[in-house]
Amino acid sequence: MSDLDLRKALISACQQMNALGINQGTSGNISVRHGDTMLISPSATPYHLIEPDMIAAMPIEGEYGAWTGKLKPSTEWRFHLDIMRARPEVNAIVHSHPTFATTLAIARRDIEACHYMVAAFGGVDVRCAPYATFGTKELSVHALKALEGRMGCLLANHGMIVLGENLDKAMWRAVELETISRQYYHALVLGKPHILSAADIDATLAQFSGYGLQDDAGADAA
Repeated sequence: MSDLDLRKALISACQQMNALGINQGTSGNISVRHGDTMLISPSATPYHLIEPDMIAAMPIEGEYGAWTGKLKPSTEWRFHLDIMRARPEVNAIVHSHPTFATTLAIARRDIEACHYMVAAFGGVDVRCAPYATFGTKELSVHALKALEGRMGCLLANHGMIVLGENLDKAMWRAVELETISRQYYHALVLGKPHILSAADIDATLAQFSGYGLQDDAGADAA
């Protein structure tokens, strides 16, 4: 995709977050990789007002925190940039504050393998990173640790981060993580959920490898 097309896709994804109910207001932010540059949504700007030239561009390597654009980047640019630097396979990052994922994050609870789709995030759980003030390097360090071997995590008393091989995959995982969070929450209300074993999740990952999840954005493994 061209630079302009990626900027337009990023704006559309920001608008979709609220339309899908996985974010509220301007609390979420999205970034995409474009060559050696990271494009990221601007700080505190209503999504319906964002124009392509308002998207900030940041060098992935080079001067840390440098940016160009009409508006400054999201206050969460640090973890976006640090993830892009540490995870070359990641080309898109979605951060949002959906109700159920954030509820579990407030409880500082990892999401166990309550459903086989937890495997879509790379392992037997989705970890909850420790709390740190938004926009800080400390939060970025916690997020990177929670994301080791994973494509998503919760942020204590904050929200969630999901990663994607492309923007469509990242948006799909954002919806999936909120869905699993809602299911897990209700299972906890009922009592003690039955948790799948590591072998069950390994079997799911093996099935995913030939199912199309790795190739087709939004693939459903139901």
